[in-house]
Amino acid sequence: MIIGLLLLLQLGTPPVYDRAILGGHVMDPASKLDAVLNIGLVDGRIAVITTQPIRGRDTVDAHGLVVAPGFIDLHAHGQTPETYRFYSLDGVTTALELELGTSDVAAWYRERSAGGAGGERINYGVSIGHIKVRMAVMHDSGTVMPVSDGAYRAASPAQIGEIAKRIELGLSEGAVSIGAGFPYTPAATRDELLAVFRVAAMTKTPIHVHIRPGVAGLNEALSLAGETHAALHVVHINSAGLAETPVMLEMISDARAHGRDVTTEAYPYDAGMTEIQSATIQDTYRAAPAERLGELEWPRTGERLNRESFERYSRIGGPVVVHTNTEQMVAVAIHSPLTIIASDAYWQSGTGHPRTTGTFSRVLGRYVREAHSLSLMEAIRKMTLLPAQRLEARVPAMRQKGRLRVGADADITIFDASKVVDRSTYREQSLSPVGI
Repeated sequence: MIIGLLLLLQLGTPPVYDRAILGGHVMDPASKLDAVLNIGLVDGRIAVITTQPIRGRDTVDAHGLVVAPGFIDLHAHGQTPETYRFYSLDGVTTALELELGTSDVAAWYRERSAGGAGGERINYGVSIGHIKVRMAVMHDSGTVMPVSDGAYRAASPAQIGEIAKRIELGLSEGAVSIGAGFPYTPAATRDELLAVFRVAAMTKTPIHVHIRPGVAGLNEALSLAGETHAALHVVHINSAGLAETPVMLEMISDARAHGRDVTTEAYPYDAGMTEIQSATIQDTYRAAPAERLGELEWPRTGERLNRESFERYSRIGGPVVVHTNTEQMVAVAIHSPLTIIASDAYWQSGTGHPRTTGTFSRVLGRYVREAHSLSLMEAIRKMTLLPAQRLEARVPAMRQKGRLRVGADADITIFDASKVVDRSTYREQSLSPVGI
């Protein structure tokens, strides 16, 4: 089709594109293109970017609006029709579940390619998750996170071999990466983790890791990656680091300066969320002083927990908000040139974290426009080019995403830089942003 358009141009006949985006402020972080231009799309790809007038069967008037590559979210849980709608309204065109992942990659893709599963709305992908594979091998009774042997029993050598074998199978079935979460599997030995990292290194696949807290947790992950020569992606450095975030960013910068393949991400909120029955919550708070329980918030009611409510909700299960960070440390993470923006979206049974619906618009509205602490081009780079580059060695299709250039995929987000902002809160988590 694009060849046909070139022939029409040679004959002097103006082509008609499938869609024409007219007069937008086009911003491409790869080329640093920053100008008012027209874009013509054909067969799902960018066919032309030009100052010249163009026509389309469908036209988008983008005058006064920013035209950017579609946002790429490396860390989005809850991949359902409902959440795909949430992500789309926040400007996301590619949503990937790369931390928790799945134990059955082929089945996961089949579910989303079925009619009505929401996959037609957005690009999606998944990791083969060490957590989920361990749950299957250890016959854990949990649904979302391990709550029994998957968390608390050491694997035998045979079971470690089976875990590694299943991870290799998942990669052969199209997993985007390997996912892991050390605080959720506290009984996993170093030998087990090394086996997982060796698969990552052997297959040249990045491993996306929820590390244990702080500098010690990052040192552990860097050591595993260094010993095996695996590519490491540290998820949500803001919540893994808390007050130690600046030091941990320096550690990652130093590792990269020495040739290590290490990347990281952050989300723009000072509270996290996870499953209350998970090992990371139970091990942290079950024996904690009563005043620490107030760090936990039950999102369905907005109540801060005490000893009685912690025990009650622990029996029920469900997501819990964890208030342990500060705006200052979040800002350090968001501003770092190292960090990719990734939501860690979490949505379960009609409730979840506001980052599910507002991560990308929050960065654009609050950090770029209101605080002037991040340039618009840098914010777009963190949301598009950087995540695409993290994955393109494993997933060559990502070389055509995160960029606005002729031949690239027509994954495009258009927004009003003067208005875009998130609206969701910890009490009203499903409110969509404005300006996208």
